[in-house]
Amino acid sequence: MRKRKVTYPVARTATKPTRTVGLPGDPNYVRSTVATINLAALDRRDDLKIGGRVKIGGSGLYAGELALIESIIDGVIPAAMVRTDAGRTRRVRSVDLERVATEG
Repeated sequence: MRKRKVTYPVARTATKPTRTVGLPGDPNYVRSTVATINLAALDRRDDLKIGGRVKIGGSGLYAGELALIESIIDGVIPAAMVRTDAGRTRRVRSVDLERVATEG
């Protein structure tokens, strides 16, 4: 007895239209899963001092709040431990800190 020929269904992707926009060759194409790396975060800043007033920038926790620098942390990515005016502490990259003029 002979074996029957096996037939497979057509792939579901065979009926989809081809993409014409958003191809990797397109200069306006940006994948949504790509992380952006800020290389300026690796630079050490000499303008930040302990006790200095700063504004927390970026889009992270406490962004836009005023704070006081409690300690400066040297490492691969320089950072500072800051205490916000609300009394909360946080470690912030030095690139995300903006100096604020002292009052008085």
